[in-house]
Amino acid sequence: MNLTEYDISHPYTARVVQTHRITPEDTDEVRHIVLNIDSATFNYLEGQSIGVLVPGPHSFGNEHHMRLYSIANSRQGEDGEFSEISICVRRCFYIDEVSGEKYPGVASNYLCDARPGDEIRIAGPYGRQFMPPKDPSCNILMIGVGTGIAPFRAFLKHIYEERKQWKGQVRLFYGARTGMDLLYMNDKNKDLALYYDQDTFKAVEALSPRPVFDEPADIGRSVEENAEEVWSLLQDSKTHVYVSGLAKMEEQLDKALAKIAGSEETWLMKKGELIEDKRWKTLFYQ
Repeated sequence: MNLTEYDISHPYTARVVQTHRITPEDTDEVRHIVLNIDSATFNYLEGQSIGVLVPGPHSFGNEHHMRLYSIANSRQGEDGEFSEISICVRRCFYIDEVSGEKYPGVASNYLCDARPGDEIRIAGPYGRQFMPPKDPSCNILMIGVGTGIAPFRAFLKHIYEERKQWKGQVRLFYGARTGMDLLYMNDKNKDLALYYDQDTFKAVEALSPRPVFDEPADIGRSVEENAEEVWSLLQDSKTHVYVSGLAKMEEQLDKALAKIAGSEETWLMKKGELIEDKRWKTLFYQ
């Protein structure tokens, strides 16, 4: 769905109440931002997104520049405050292919520059296809890279803080360039460590083989190294798979899972089965 197709006719005014960096100074800047929306009349669920409306003027005469951000907290609100939601934002830049000049990403820099008290216009929530299963006996296999961790933070908070007695197995494969880039799993922020004592939860890190050269996280290798457990989960009819992160990771993941399955044909058959049963869900961004 193109961003221009989203309904932004009923925006809300949100106020920044917290913004703090969750990566070290010598790595890419990623911020955990908490917004208060006192006027909100909507409900939201884990896996949904909000649209951030950056005020113009913008190129081509657009009044707003909109970008989607996954909500990083459960339906109960950030730290149990229903009127507050959190998002995870990486300060981005892009290189113009023609001029070679470096430009700041409009929405990410707007958000990373915001300070407590600033007002931000948002719309949504959007998306209802990326939500954890209702049955607590289901297994959940989550695979994410970078800020793709945001919806999984929401999943885990819902499963272990609100549902409390999740019986299925929960696995998180999470990739980043270096250990300190593992959002919500580094020395700056250890949110996910809250769930390590759960009998059903296990997190597996996937780091870049050559971070100095800015090579991406090798999420495929991490999955392959846990082939027996991953394939066992994929054979279970109660396993739901969620993949979130950069769109380019899909090809890498498919190659790894084809290797685990024994052939590309076998994997594509299994993937088709998961999709048909609505147990394979993706949330990709560019």
